[in-house]
Amino acid sequence: MVRFDSRLLFQQLQERKIQCENAVSTIKYLHEAGAKVILVSSWDADAENTMKIVRAESIAGALSSVLQVKVVPVKLVTRHMHSAKQESNILLLENLFQFKEEPANCKGFARLLSSGVDIFVNDAFSQSHRVLASTVAISRFCYASIAGFHFEAVLSQLKNITKTSQKPYVAIIGGGNLVEKAAALRLLVCICDGLVFVGNIAFQIMHALGLPLPMKLVEHGATEEALTLINSMKSRRRAVIVPKDFLCLNNLNPEKLEIFSADCLVDGWQPVDLGPESLEEIASLVSKCKKILWIGPVRFGLSRSDAGEASRLGAVVDRLRSQNNLETILVGKVACTTVLGSNLNYSVIENASAVWEFLKGRSLPGLMALDRSYPFDIKWDGVYDDPTRPLVVDVGSGNGLFLFGMAKKRKDLNFLGLEINGKLVNRCLERVLQTGMKNGYIIRTNAASTFRSIISSYPGELVLVSIQCPNPDFNKPEHRWKMVQRSLIEAIADLLALGGKVFLQSDIEGVAIRMKSEFVKYGKGKIMVMDEPEDASCYQRQWLNENPFGVRSDWEQHVLDRGANMYRLLLSKPAIIAGSTCRG
Repeated sequence: MVRFDSRLLFQQLQERKIQCENAVSTIKYLHEAGAKVILVSSWDADAENTMKIVRAESIAGALSSVLQVKVVPVKLVTRHMHSAKQESNILLLENLFQFKEEPANCKGFARLLSSGVDIFVNDAFSQSHRVLASTVAISRFCYASIAGFHFEAVLSQLKNITKTSQKPYVAIIGGGNLVEKAAALRLLVCICDGLVFVGNIAFQIMHALGLPLPMKLVEHGATEEALTLINSMKSRRRAVIVPKDFLCLNNLNPEKLEIFSADCLVDGWQPVDLGPESLEEIASLVSKCKKILWIGPVRFGLSRSDAGEASRLGAVVDRLRSQNNLETILVGKVACTTVLGSNLNYSVIENASAVWEFLKGRSLPGLMALDRSYPFDIKWDGVYDDPTRPLVVDVGSGNGLFLFGMAKKRKDLNFLGLEINGKLVNRCLERVLQTGMKNGYIIRTNAASTFRSIISSYPGELVLVSIQCPNPDFNKPEHRWKMVQRSLIEAIADLLALGGKVFLQSDIEGVAIRMKSEFVKYGKGKIMVMDEPEDASCYQRQWLNENPFGVRSDWEQHVLDRGANMYRLLLSKPAIIAGSTCRG
């Protein structure tokens, strides 16, 4: 199943046909590889005036034309989907916009969507900041959930926003809602050498600087945040530009335009575009840059046409980019349509909402739901004093009692905790900092989604993985969204060094049994239960009586203190797999 971006696809069909390949490359690849493909998306004709195609039959016809293969529209009923599979390799489900279960991230609806689906492919980055049944809940019912080519390409561009290798780096920031974007703006202050404020957000900075403005242009509650930003920019010696003048429209005579200084705006005149002095100052700053980020529209007050109003700034940016070979990143539909024109030599992210969420430091739900999430960029030599040492990974490390106890005991190994609880991670990182520990670290992440991308970049060998006391899962077997998922087991089996070990334990026997069976089932024949020792008394029903490492996790200690049992198991990845290696 491919979740594609219908808005991107049809906008490109109408405006920039040359880029249409980007929107359908994933679908083409899967079809040519012989996969049975089910397409799913959402489209709203009222929200997008440019989207004239509203019926699934019309969407299927347009896709058939682009893909050069028949796309069959089907209703969201399992028996119809299965019967239609005999007609075509590509099916299109009906518009998700009409189902209230889609924005509710309904699990039952996602289960219906995923009927007959093995692999889910998300190729709709524009929806990655939202929690939808077709991008988040559906991943719980599929064997694997991965990013499509377009999704992955946009992620690469997203990561490039925070790279500072190209200096000077200037951000042109438009739009409004300064308070909502304050966290993102603070990050841009840290990574950029200069900031240019345009659009409604410029009025908030100007007001905080003491410039006289009509109060109707000032957002409620924005002054305090604007002052904080200004002080941060001053302390970091960042170049800051706000408009010096405006092209203004007469409210009574819309055909009448005049230039006004920014500190002399007159009642009855509405700013609609930057004035020549402002454009000249921006051009002077941008001409000295190596990299530009333009995010948000140049919209002033109640002005009516973003594209028309931004055209002069767009022309300035386009000219300087061509002359100076500037690396230019355009974010948001208005910036893209204004500057891009017919020139495609830009990095383009058309959906600004997801980018703002990323810059605020928030996780993108659509990304976190993927098994193979975007690779973490970890500077291992900054985490460990010797990143070539063998690595031990504690999945779901909690308070870090096991992690730090082992790191203290075994200085010859490096230890990494993967924990989804942000508060616990922050607490552990404070301990790492306070103790000066150089062989222990912890990362906030969903290990089931990111284990492969994180550990595959480690320069040393992975010699031990521990999974201790995961949350009990008493759901039906097909519900694989708990910690021990097939994708995690396969990643461990692939990355574990020969002779490496996997330590499993739980205080609930059913959970321990399930973890063992899942590793045996999905370990690709590489992960085996270790031989029973000569002293069989150390096992009770195949469980280890004692923790073989002599260091307890926080929950293990809690369970033993109340006199309850722990169910432990040690598995290994033998160099030679023989019949005697595996028990049971």
